[in-house]
Amino acid sequence: MTTMPIAEAKAHFTQAVRQVEQGEAIIVTRGASRQAVAAIIPIAEYRPKPGIAFGLAAGWGEIGFSDDWEVSDEELLAS
Repeated sequence: MTTMPIAEAKAHFTQAVRQVEQGEAIIVTRGASRQAVAAIIPIAEYRPKPGIAFGLAAGWGEIGFSDDWEVSDEELLAS
């Protein structure tokens, strides 16, 4: 795993991406304290967070809203 400051990652971004393509993770740091602020990882290691399950009906279907669906503040507060 490589660590590099933001300025170096910006200046050598293409090279950094090549390293990541080869399977290496890069930790990006900020300031004199070299505080870690980000990680560039291979896409194969990326795991999105699972969806939120809603109670007993989790996995039974999906809830969707059409683009033109609207509710007024009064209707929302009254429900």
